[in-house]
Amino acid sequence: MSIASRLSDLGVTLPDAPAPAANYVPFVQVGNIVYVSGQISNGPDGLITGKLGADMDVAGGATAAKTCAISLLAQVKAACGGDIERLVRVVKLTGFVNSTADFTDQPKVINGASDFLVEALGDAGRHSRSAVSAASLPLGVAVEIEGIFQIK
Repeated sequence: MSIASRLSDLGVTLPDAPAPAANYVPFVQVGNIVYVSGQISNGPDGLITGKLGADMDVAGGATAAKTCAISLLAQVKAACGGDIERLVRVVKLTGFVNSTADFTDQPKVINGASDFLVEALGDAGRHSRSAVSAASLPLGVAVEIEGIFQIK
C-alpha cells in the first residue's frame, strides 16, 4: 500500500511544508539522507502550547507530538519534490518536551509521533529515537521534533 493511501486511510492530509521561522533551512539532503529541522507542535487551530507536568497531560502531549510528525512528513515530501513515495524509512527522531523539572514521561509524549509514523509507514516508520525534556521551547509550544529520513 502506498504512503499516500495509508495517510488517507488515517484521515491525514499532509499540509504544505512549514516555512522556517529564522535563519535556517527546513531540511538538508546529503545523498539519500534528509535531515529535517525541528518541527513544532501546530494543529488546525494554531500552535499547541503548554508545559507537561503543569498545564498539559501526557495524552495532550502525545497529540502535540503527532502534529510534529505530520509536519516532518510534509518536509520530507517537499524534499522529495512532492513525491512522498520516495520516502524509504524514518531513521531517527529527537523529541523535545516542554516540561517541568519533575516530569519523567517524555518517552510517552514522543510516542505520539512514533506510533503515528509506524501506523502511517509500517516497518519503514520504525526508528531510533531520543526523548528529552526542555525547560522551555520556542513560542511556548509543548513539543518539538527533528528527524532523519532515508529517501530514494
